[in-house]
Amino acid sequence: MAYCNWGNTSEVNQKYHDEEWGIPVYDDRKQFEFLMLEVLQCGLSWNIIINKREIFRRCFDNFNYDKISAYTNHDIAKIMAFEGMIKSPRKITAIIHNAQCFQKIRQEFGSFCNYLWGYSDGKTIIYDKHGDGYIPVSNGLSDIISKDLKKRGFKYLGTITIYSHLQAAGIINDHGSDCPRYKFICTHYPMVQKHRDKEKNVQNFSNK
Repeated sequence: MAYCNWGNTSEVNQKYHDEEWGIPVYDDRKQFEFLMLEVLQCGLSWNIIINKREIFRRCFDNFNYDKISAYTNHDIAKIMAFEGMIKSPRKITAIIHNAQCFQKIRQEFGSFCNYLWGYSDGKTIIYDKHGDGYIPVSNGLSDIISKDLKKRGFKYLGTITIYSHLQAAGIINDHGSDCPRYKFICTHYPMVQKHRDKEKNVQNFSNK
């Protein structure tokens, strides 16, 4: 199937594809939510994560990083006991820790969005051949950002996870060129075209 047909796999995926995925994010709360959804996904399928999204929002105060940063062992126990929640104390504590790191970036740069969008000069990146369905799992940009976030103390944010976040948050437009969302993003947001850079495990989705 074509790359963007992944949105057709379920109603919730379709809604996420049509309304959120790849639309540039300029709000720190949503940046944190998207980033932590990637953390929660590590080792799991995206379908599990997207279907539990409302549970995660209830467990983590709608991904309010200021509240999460002050969570105690009591809060961790409550989250672990929440019906339908992923039972991973390591991921829960990582999200609390990441919220504290997130605050430090906000203090340094004014916002996390300022920090992240600074890597693309505030423009959505379109890489050669991506619109034709040739999509990597990571690249040079995700390598750089992942390395920097790890230096700043973030957990569960390897280069593959960061590449997925860059796609979701609209720093990279990886919709297929025949997808209406691709055209919408190109029309409504500033963009820049770039050559592919240190791409790993490129897959061709155009004929699947």
